[in-house]
Amino acid sequence: MRSIRSMMGAAVLGSLALLPGIGRAQQGYPNKPITMIVPFAPGGNLDVTARIVGAQMSQLLGQPITVENRAGAGGAIGHQALARANPDGYTLLVTANGSFTITPRLRPGTRPFAPGEFAPIGMIGVTPLVLEVNASGRFKTLKEFLAYAKANPGKITVGHAGNGTTNHVALLQLEEAAGIKLNIVPYKGSNPALSDLLGGQIDAVADQLPSSMNHLRSGSLVALGIMTPKRAPDLPDVPTFAESGLSNFDVSTASGLLAPANTPLPIINTLNKALNQALTTKDVEGRLLGLGSQPTPMSPAQFRDFLMSEDAKAEALVKRGVLTAE
Repeated sequence: MRSIRSMMGAAVLGSLALLPGIGRAQQGYPNKPITMIVPFAPGGNLDVTARIVGAQMSQLLGQPITVENRAGAGGAIGHQALARANPDGYTLLVTANGSFTITPRLRPGTRPFAPGEFAPIGMIGVTPLVLEVNASGRFKTLKEFLAYAKANPGKITVGHAGNGTTNHVALLQLEEAAGIKLNIVPYKGSNPALSDLLGGQIDAVADQLPSSMNHLRSGSLVALGIMTPKRAPDLPDVPTFAESGLSNFDVSTASGLLAPANTPLPIINTLNKALNQALTTKDVEGRLLGLGSQPTPMSPAQFRDFLMSEDAKAEALVKRGVLTAE
């Protein structure tokens, strides 16, 4: 499996070859507005990302793109809505690796999604996760947090964006890696969880940087640790989990764009070109980087390979007993 970075290079080269008028390249598609489903509440990581990317794709395709939030069940409701949509290119969905590969494995009697059940369009970006607390709370460092959690099993309440999200899985993996027990609470998106954290109703939140960055910059929330091997460029003073004693801890969220299965290949290719070109514009790239997300253009085939790889990782978590149906 090639690295995400090498995949980016090939996809970017393809996007740079685009000509103006991309929206007229495939026999009149698109000729009406497009709906982009976000399977979580407004204000979260996927919602922010979708609105940034969707606005630029709208300009390139020459049609409005409306973001529609279909929250619930860790993203499953939005994915199911996409699966029922007409495969005509006018209903799309912004997915995340957790909601695609993890959520179905947590729902009794529900089989995991297979990449072949949807039509992958391309990746949007990769975003580090952060564990954060209220600035006025008891915890100032990740080591303090872990020490208290170990001495007081189940006493720390931590919110996340919904069952099956990468945020949720990160907390399960944290429990496994640190030998602790947390009181893990699901929300319908990052924004409701952050609201309760700011209000003092919960002790911490596992979240992606885009939806939390403004709170971190304002000082109302404090990041205890970054969950990727390298520190986040926009939070250079925040240590990684590995630096705090949790070696090899690496959890991030990858976002991408899907269409319903059986969407015609010319339409998929048109959308992929628009997406990749959007990601290479200075405005979109700068805004995503400013939020802590690394734009990661891919071809449809590369994104399908990525989803299959993530699916295999999720199955390994099931076999280790980290993931169990609720």
